[in-house]
Amino acid sequence: MHAILDEALYCHVGFSLEGQPYVIPTIHARRGEQLLLHGSVASRMLGTLATAIPLCVTVTLLDGLVLARSGFNHSMNYRSVVILATATEITTEADKRAALDALVNRVLPNRAAAVRAANRKELNATTVLALPIAEASAKVRTGPPHDDEDDLAMECWAGELPLTLTALQPVPDPHLRPGIPVPAELTQWSRRGTDGKS
Repeated sequence: MHAILDEALYCHVGFSLEGQPYVIPTIHARRGEQLLLHGSVASRMLGTLATAIPLCVTVTLLDGLVLARSGFNHSMNYRSVVILATATEITTEADKRAALDALVNRVLPNRAAAVRAANRKELNATTVLALPIAEASAKVRTGPPHDDEDDLAMECWAGELPLTLTALQPVPDPHLRPGIPVPAELTQWSRRGTDGKS
């Protein structure tokens, strides 16, 4: 479960507000047995979630298409996590800074040490929530299609099309001063992290 959460670059947060269901994509980071979410203090979603209403967070990694000999048995290879919880707002400055560093480092390892830390105005403009990874489940589908025995002799290609997320060449900001090198973490980037692991 931790490996899936750590590899995923974003999650979907589901909740109900005034009887209406919402599902919002957002960046997340895992710190121990907590999942961290953040956004603007003006965010309706975060303001609602800070009131300890029930929420659902989902993460899905698509690993491949599974092509069977029948339409019924087509599928996808994936890894997913569902977390049911209530969130708590992180309010102390030290904890909030640590959580924001974790979120920045989730975008790119070691990035928080290379950039300017949040100033007072930015801290005040940001809500950070933590939710426990306690009531959660993971689901994984791997491998070839599960065709019916009677379909195995069909003259129809069947198998898997593995999929992966790959990075292209980094594009520098037009305002970047000449001579600033591309960070190694960026040139070595993969969805699984710079060390090739989840």
